[in-house]
Amino acid sequence: MKNSSGSEVRAQFILKTLAEIYPNVIIPLHHTSPFSLLVAVILSAQCTDERVNKVTPILFSMASDPQTMRNLSLEIIENIIHPCGLFRGKARAIKGCAQIIFEHYGGKVPETFEELEKLPGVGHKTASVMITQCFHGYAFPVDTHIRRLANRWELAHTQNVIIIENNLKKLFPKEEWHDLHIRMIRFGREYCPAKNHRIDHCPICQFISKIGID
Repeated sequence: MKNSSGSEVRAQFILKTLAEIYPNVIIPLHHTSPFSLLVAVILSAQCTDERVNKVTPILFSMASDPQTMRNLSLEIIENIIHPCGLFRGKARAIKGCAQIIFEHYGGKVPETFEELEKLPGVGHKTASVMITQCFHGYAFPVDTHIRRLANRWELAHTQNVIIIENNLKKLFPKEEWHDLHIRMIRFGREYCPAKNHRIDHCPICQFISKIGID
């Protein structure tokens, strides 16, 4: 197993390389408010960002805030978000979130982990996305791409997302967490995919395979 100094060398290279490849960080899910991002993140479960971005304009043209969303029928929401998959559960979560946010938070999305994680369909990863992308807090959301990369890059040796998150938080400055998690997701899709991974196409995996730090 690699020691901490090896992890730090890898982390420094990863941070530098990803910043060079992706100098401009763009949040992949289109949104105009914390509530619209929350809805988009809920829809993104087991669905591509591209598909979500095609569906949300239709949904938000009918309801873009908690008050109007809570008044839409489940059937209408389901019909619109059907292409995103798991549409029944997602529709219930979206309508439930809208109801709670309107009734208990004055129509504003809550800004703490504790409050967010009590909302329907909102787990730790979704709450982390909201904290870092909307409320300028420090969080490191771990999705399937980041979980895969953390293990490939020997920054973690587990599938437990909480342990992976804690490892990454220790290795990288918190000021980098927001940009880094978005860069890692893009890199995972474009250079380091789950299937048909080519090490000659992946500069980070190439580096890690060569340095051989014990």
